[in-house]
Amino acid sequence: MNDRQLSVKVVNRSKYGLPAKQTPGSSGYDLFADLETPLVLMQLERKLIPTGLYVEIPLGWEAQVRPRSGLAWEAGITVLNTPGTIDADYRGEVKVLLINLGKEPYTIKPGQRIAQLVFCPIVTSVLWETVQECSPTIRGTGGLGHTGE
Repeated sequence: MNDRQLSVKVVNRSKYGLPAKQTPGSSGYDLFADLETPLVLMQLERKLIPTGLYVEIPLGWEAQVRPRSGLAWEAGITVLNTPGTIDADYRGEVKVLLINLGKEPYTIKPGQRIAQLVFCPIVTSVLWETVQECSPTIRGTGGLGHTGE
């Protein structure tokens, strides 16, 4: 088995550790809420949660901020712009846009794992080829829900 490894420069201005995988087979690195005090997220409220992290992602890669499935299942807390993309040329703080889709207010604690970061290779250049029409397929122009239940 060949392990794939990516070198990412990071500045950690939080009092918490670097993003970490919880198991060897995990795809995502958990992000921690860099808060001084607990923060209450009311039902249907959204807030931008700081992580204290600044990353330098190599060109040809992106980082995707994704929800933590347990937090989504147990409390209805999810990342609003899923996946949130962190581009290779972004140098600001990584923040997580959370929303409470649950039935109760939810308290986010300082240092709590709030989302996960997944690194993905991307196409860095597209050669657009203008044509009169696209080739046909079995699906054709069928959109949302077209393929059935």
